[in-house]
Amino acid sequence: MATTTTQTHPLFAFPLSSITDFTELASYCENIADALHETHDTTLKMALCGRLNTCLAVLQPALLDPVPEHLVESLTVDTLPAVSPQLAPDCTALCSYGMALAQTLMQQGLPPETEQQLTGLLSELINYFAAEMKAPRWLRTEQGVVDIEPAVYWQSGVLP
Repeated sequence: MATTTTQTHPLFAFPLSSITDFTELASYCENIADALHETHDTTLKMALCGRLNTCLAVLQPALLDPVPEHLVESLTVDTLPAVSPQLAPDCTALCSYGMALAQTLMQQGLPPETEQQLTGLLSELINYFAAEMKAPRWLRTEQGVVDIEPAVYWQSGVLP
């Protein structure tokens, strides 16, 4: 007799709807990604991946829409935050991500649209990786050679 497993993870209780604020959906995606990263249960991983995909599919159509009026105040600050969101993995993580994507693409059998998206992601990731690897690391100044903080330099365009 076959048994059907039921996922009772709290993340599956969140209602997904196109009328849900994008900020709530983004937080929900973040929670799913964190749970996905922490789990070793294959069935739960597959369910979380499906849930993440569904949530992203709900978010996607409205990504370029104007911010709804009722969210403007919550997204308005008096001073700029000290840190802004950025993807800043170190070179070893970038290399590993590139290898994982390349291996996934070599396995074939992916739907054409998925393959196209992963190929684009791989291309952008490797271009970023190469630029990071070839970026200047030191600057000659009147006081001598000083380290350049790449994230600070590239983000602001101003040397330390």
